[in-house]
Amino acid sequence: VPTTRVELTVSCRQLLDRDTFSKSDPVCVLYTQRPGSHQWREFGRTEVIDNSLNPDFLRKFVLDYCFEERQNLRFDLYDVDSKSPDLSKHDFLGQAFCTLGEIVGSAGSRLEKPLTGVPGKKCGTIILLAEELGNCWDVATLQFSANKLDKKDFFGKSDPFMVFYRSNEDGTFTICHKTEVVRNTLNPVWAAFAIPVRALCNGDHDRAIKVEVYDWDRDGSHDFIGEFTTSYRELARGQSHFNVYEVVNPRKKMKKKKYLNSGTVTLLSFAVEAEHTFLDYIRGGTQLNFTVAIDFTASNGNPSQPTSLHYLSPFQLNAYSLALRAVGDIIQDYDSDKMFPALGFGAKVPPDGHVSHEFPLNGDASNPACRGIAGVLEAYQCSLRRVQLYGPTNFAPVVNHVARSAATVLDGSQYFVLLIITDGVISDMAQTKEAIVNAAKLPMSIIIVGVGQAEFDAMVELDGDDIRISSRGKVAERDIVQFVPFRDYMSGGPGAGLSMAGLAREVLAEIPDQLLSYMKARGIKPPPIPPTSPETPP
Repeated sequence: VPTTRVELTVSCRQLLDRDTFSKSDPVCVLYTQRPGSHQWREFGRTEVIDNSLNPDFLRKFVLDYCFEERQNLRFDLYDVDSKSPDLSKHDFLGQAFCTLGEIVGSAGSRLEKPLTGVPGKKCGTIILLAEELGNCWDVATLQFSANKLDKKDFFGKSDPFMVFYRSNEDGTFTICHKTEVVRNTLNPVWAAFAIPVRALCNGDHDRAIKVEVYDWDRDGSHDFIGEFTTSYRELARGQSHFNVYEVVNPRKKMKKKKYLNSGTVTLLSFAVEAEHTFLDYIRGGTQLNFTVAIDFTASNGNPSQPTSLHYLSPFQLNAYSLALRAVGDIIQDYDSDKMFPALGFGAKVPPDGHVSHEFPLNGDASNPACRGIAGVLEAYQCSLRRVQLYGPTNFAPVVNHVARSAATVLDGSQYFVLLIITDGVISDMAQTKEAIVNAAKLPMSIIIVGVGQAEFDAMVELDGDDIRISSRGKVAERDIVQFVPFRDYMSGGPGAGLSMAGLAREVLAEIPDQLLSYMKARGIKPPPIPPTSPETPP
């Protein structure tokens, strides 16, 4: 399910001039790749802009955006010389490659890149601006009461409830909300309820909303009291004489000349609040800080043996390296400095051979950060040669290590993601649970990738999808752990890329909602985006 839809606006500056008597007439062609495929497919073209080396294209590209996928994009520019749709008949002006995540993750979701591809020439720059399409994420909170409803029950009064329907384009109605039943009264006050605005009116504020009032019966044959129609625009006026509705039963109205109504319904309160999305925070400047922790315990097997999970083969990456690459390649688009702290646990480390559960892979305790995912892989391979695999397998120290950093930035400007790669045999379950319960209050998420063939029951328990994790009677306030067994994605051969994309998807799918749950719990709103035109420097 795509998280949301994103609209890309393309501009270029200082394009190559290929026309002798006038300036180039540029068009931009966007190519995309299917997940796991290296084949480029044309996605769409902008319009052609005549005589311009600094075009601001009007036609936008609308793409489904998925945080957990690496969505590769290629932009090719051509100088159009004729009406032919065949691109080989036009002059190539240069190209740029990036991922959708790179654009979205840039400041203000605005990415500027040099165009390349024409040997010996400067091809100018391309400017890409991403905007989330307003799917109308607003949430309305409404409360209603009713007065003098018809008495439907033989013995007591009525037990009223209301059903709300939104109208569709074709005039039919779709149910969108049911209130609770208020027992034994003709003057009920229903509880306030929250509903996404798009569920009420699908973004069209004048579309009819039909409300039916019923008397609840235990056997399910609820008696119809009456109905009224309104619209989102009417309701948005809030409590006023406009929002007192006569509840009418059409059959009674036809039969009885003197019939007025079957009671009235009054809107007591109306409020609307924007429901923020993951992209609102990313565009507002929230950075994802990515830390890696690698299991160096002896249960992984001797690294010099091909059977070891840490074996460094000259021909292929081991499971630890593959998992690191799959997740890191996506997350790095959202981290502006591309510096990733990398830790190891469960090994005897030089110079004195003491066992450490949070040692820096690069050997620098004051700054364990490595440059890019390539830097992390390099540091990992170096430390394999430097340390001795040992034990036990303690997670709590690395969880607390990242939690200490997260605890210093609670304002929503940074969110921390810890990737633990392990063979899964954990020794400090109680301490780890406590560390996770404490970390759930902080802006952080934990991803655990289990490698090897062990039983991962303990990891599934930490995941907390089925039963929220607790420690000493305290329950974690958010679910922040996602566990994935690597073996589910192990396929060598040509499908390996696809299975790694699947691993990344599974591992990262929960991060956007986990980030939102933190922001919501803390009442943090994304900063407003300053309007950017192609001319303003980022």
